[in-house]
Amino acid sequence: MSHIHWYPGHIAKAERKLKEQLSLVDVVIEVLDARIPHSSIYPDIKRLLGEIPRLIILNKSDLADDVKTKLWIKELKERTGHVVVASSSHKGNDYSVIVNKLIELGKPKMLKLMQKGLLPRPVRVMVVGMPNVGKSSIINKLIKKAKTKTGAKAGVTRMQQWVRVNPRIDLLDTPGIIPLKLDNQLIAQKLAFVNSVSENAYQNEEVANELIQILCQKYKEKFYEYYNLEADKEATLENIALARNWLVSGSAPDITRTAAYILKDFRDGKAGKFTLDDIDE
Repeated sequence: MSHIHWYPGHIAKAERKLKEQLSLVDVVIEVLDARIPHSSIYPDIKRLLGEIPRLIILNKSDLADDVKTKLWIKELKERTGHVVVASSSHKGNDYSVIVNKLIELGKPKMLKLMQKGLLPRPVRVMVVGMPNVGKSSIINKLIKKAKTKTGAKAGVTRMQQWVRVNPRIDLLDTPGIIPLKLDNQLIAQKLAFVNSVSENAYQNEEVANELIQILCQKYKEKFYEYYNLEADKEATLENIALARNWLVSGSAPDITRTAAYILKDFRDGKAGKFTLDDIDE
């Protein structure tokens, strides 16, 4: 596969902006994509976030392999020492779990303020993560039940507002976007699979081919069944196009359409619930 070329601009500038936001908060929600829990972690996340208490959310868990999500929660807890929970972008039944964890993580900071003779205040929280892992979905989930915006804090642009999630939590309504560093091509591919990389950086057909190979390694039976592939056929764009009758004039397989469908089916969870990162990898 050809190299995925992605130039995110000035990484140092993006990190500096993020650190300015981080200086205003007590707790950080780090959002990962449950389908690629390892590949959606920023390599320098510990340096970037420092000692700020962190809640890690494996988002889009409704699109991921349930068994592997449980294993990844355990692994990430042990690996990072942080609280880890799974969340679905489209379901609100984990709202209270997230809120309670944030209050718990903010307690030490609130106690310090009170020891200094200051009045207790809501815990200030912001959401960070790589592009398209569902940061805005998590923000929307938390503020749906919120009623009041509390205005800007010093040092933050007027576009950024604090929302009172409940009497004990203020949430910055602007997500912190962690800049991409794509120096590992396998990770770059997986980020492309979940649409975290600009489509200008790669060819659909090449990325779809790589996705087919990984899915057939890990979920061959499910993949073959969904695309009506016969067991003796190789999983290629051509064979999938023929099996699905996606043809162009002259009955030739429509490779462009097939590649787009495979990526969309995976991203939307139509082909099944898949996790592409294994712990032992």
